[in-house]
Amino acid sequence: MVVKVSVVVNICNPGDRADPCIRSVLEQTLDHYEVIFVDDGSTDGISERLDTVAGVRNNVRVLHLPHTGSRVRGFNVGMAAANGRYVYLLDQLDRLERGALAAMYRRAQECEADVLVGRLVRDGGPPLTAFEADRNRADILSDKLLSLLTPHKLYRRAFLEEHRLGFAVPGGRLAEQTFALQTYLTAKIVAVMAEPVCCHLGERAEQPEDPKNVLAELRTLLDVLDAHTEGRQRERMYAHWMRSTLLRPFMSARFAGSSSERGKVVALHRELLLERFPEHLDRYLPAHLRAAATLLREGRVDKLVALANSARHTKVHADLREVRWDAETLVLCLAVELFADRDQPVYFRERDGRLHWCPPAQVTKSMTPEVTDVTGAVSRARMEVYLRNEVTGAVYFVPVGFEVERVAEEEGTRLRIVGEARVDVATAAMGGPLQTGHWEVHVRMYGGAHQDRTRVRRPEGPLTCLGVLALAPRQRLIVPCWSDAGELGLAVEPRSFSESIALVSPGASVTRQSGHLYVVLPVPYVPPSGGPAMELVLRTASGRLREICAPAMVEPGVPGRVAGQLVAKVPVKRLLPGRDSLGPGAWLTSLRTGDSEVGLRFGLQMRGGTVQVLPAAQVDPQRRGELDHDTSLRRLARRVPGARHLVRLARAGKHRYLRD
Repeated sequence: MVVKVSVVVNICNPGDRADPCIRSVLEQTLDHYEVIFVDDGSTDGISERLDTVAGVRNNVRVLHLPHTGSRVRGFNVGMAAANGRYVYLLDQLDRLERGALAAMYRRAQECEADVLVGRLVRDGGPPLTAFEADRNRADILSDKLLSLLTPHKLYRRAFLEEHRLGFAVPGGRLAEQTFALQTYLTAKIVAVMAEPVCCHLGERAEQPEDPKNVLAELRTLLDVLDAHTEGRQRERMYAHWMRSTLLRPFMSARFAGSSSERGKVVALHRELLLERFPEHLDRYLPAHLRAAATLLREGRVDKLVALANSARHTKVHADLREVRWDAETLVLCLAVELFADRDQPVYFRERDGRLHWCPPAQVTKSMTPEVTDVTGAVSRARMEVYLRNEVTGAVYFVPVGFEVERVAEEEGTRLRIVGEARVDVATAAMGGPLQTGHWEVHVRMYGGAHQDRTRVRRPEGPLTCLGVLALAPRQRLIVPCWSDAGELGLAVEPRSFSESIALVSPGASVTRQSGHLYVVLPVPYVPPSGGPAMELVLRTASGRLREICAPAMVEPGVPGRVAGQLVAKVPVKRLLPGRDSLGPGAWLTSLRTGDSEVGLRFGLQMRGGTVQVLPAAQVDPQRRGELDHDTSLRRLARRVPGARHLVRLARAGKHRYLRD
């Protein structure tokens, strides 16, 4: 039997956190593959558990090593022991999709690839832009392979052996990057598979590394570049590690907030900068990193701290000006701008027909016009909008048309990017339909001196909650909705009519009149029948439990903003309220339909005769909206292979909004 793929998994005292990874590699659909667990001297019982698995699975081996704490040593041992045509490297907190090995093996065979990168997703952090399209022959620079420097790839084993490629031991993060870089530079064919999702990257704890070791590994990496590249390609790659490893640490809150050995770190980095990074490489850097390079060459620790404090407060603000539907395409009108502080925009100066960044006052005297000139960078300024599935982590970029505006003010010139993002749910997933679920909307801005990303937040005033029935690939309700934190999301195919209302319930309002409280909820889509009979249920959030039920009727909505309104009339009594009257205190809300009930994402607070609408999480912190921030429990749940498919099966048949 020819082994097609050997999966090498590093293991070191994971506890039960490795269970999702172990299950995912054991449940692959590929035939004739093997799994090699390399245990780095674990003492938490995982070694015995893995030996038990190997005893009943003939395609599983466990290699026990004395503890070293080195991830890369385990990879080296596993690759040396592998029998497969291809080798895939995995960490103990990562997990594979069930058909990942089969899909990657098939594509690697078709492309005759030495290295194949299957689509990776992660729970947080910036999106991995290299997966915008399939690449049968990827280029390191133009196809953004330098953003994919983790070991998670399918390698042809004969290729690794021919070039004697392995990790430097003991090795840290840069040793992993050096290995990935060597495979890119020596491979005849590197392929990128953008669909389907293959591997979910686990959360790796940041291990503090000795700056001396980091810079020593960086020197080794630069030696690899010198041996395989030349000219502009070498300069651009040098600039990549100049940004990411040499200069970016000086922009961090850790550097700005801690004085421990700060001078020593600056001295070590300055030595390597002067030794290997000539000044002409600064042209590949954004303005704030050009400033950092200038100050580092001068050894100005105090000014580097001032620059770091300024950089870490610079954030992008996204102003959502309009949400509307163009047939089945959701149009988001956005304006994005960088702010140096919450209310202080980033200013630029115009001088002799050129545009210059205004650095912090403490470092201005050290900056030459060549450092602060951002004219070229501004000409390339852009805005990107992407959707991220809150369960799978899958990311898709959507089309954006934009223009850069210069706003002249007394303090200087502001840069603002204004544009429209168009979300067509039938084609947004790389030409295919978005899968059912909740999608976050993110925006990223590349400005003249900085770049940053943020969630799109709700505008002031009434919310646009109009849903649309998309017809492809089948009839599905699409609803724009907001989290309790005011962040925009997109719900694809809510489970029921009641849930579609719950998703947009943060837009609820109340009016008090003649001893009654009129509670008005937006309705994103009204079925032809008008919807099922419903009741608004209010329960006290604390103290003695009281429950009030009020019939809720669907009425016509506001054209272009909401399809309908659900109105409930609730009796109110401030003093000695009866069993069926709303009284002082906090109240949680829900919708009841037949024998089912859906919690709403707002609550009511009655105090001094005034009734206020509050987010449900503010009334009861235990209640969490569908689109609100992630939790460790959710992250754990979605690591169980097959769990999402079981949930989808359980939900099948419950999409009742088309017929209710």
